[in-house]
Amino acid sequence: MWVRQFLLALLLLPLLARAGGVSTGDQALPVSLPSLTSDGEISLQSLQGKVVYLDFWASWCGPCRVSFPVLEALRQEFADQGFEVYAISVDEDPADSHRFLEEVPVSYPVVIDTTGATPSAWAPPGMPTAYLIDRKGVVRAIKVGFKKNDGEKLRAAITELLGE
Repeated sequence: MWVRQFLLALLLLPLLARAGGVSTGDQALPVSLPSLTSDGEISLQSLQGKVVYLDFWASWCGPCRVSFPVLEALRQEFADQGFEVYAISVDEDPADSHRFLEEVPVSYPVVIDTTGATPSAWAPPGMPTAYLIDRKGVVRAIKVGFKKNDGEKLRAAITELLGE
C-alpha cells in the first residue's frame, strides 16, 4: 500500500526511541488552545471525524513560511472531503504570531500555546513538526521540516486517508 511507504518515509526513527511525546500509531492527545484568528479556544477534539494535519510552527521558522501557503491550498482543495489543518504556534509572544499571519494569511484554525505545555506533551523534535491524524484520531505520520515539493507527497497521503 503506497500510503504505508509514504508514512514510513515521513516517520523519524529517533522519535520512536525517545521517551514521551507522540508517535505514529498513538491516539492524538487532547488539545484546546486560544485561537489567534477568532475569539475563544479551538480544540483538536472538535475536528474528530476529519483527517487533520496538526502543525507545530513558530514565527521565526523559515520552513513554516514555505508550508503555510501549501497547507492553505491543500485545505482549500480537501476541506469539503473532511480535511483540516490545525496549526499550533509555539511563540512566547502572540504579537510575533500575529505579524507572521499578516504576512502569510491562512483560513484554517491557528491557535497558540505560550505556556509550552502542548509542545511538551507532544514533543515535536523541530520546527515545523506536523502530525497527520486519521478520522479516528490516530497519528498516522510525523513530518519534521517542510520543503515546497513536500506538497505533492502530502496531497497523496491526505487523499489516501480521506479514502479510508
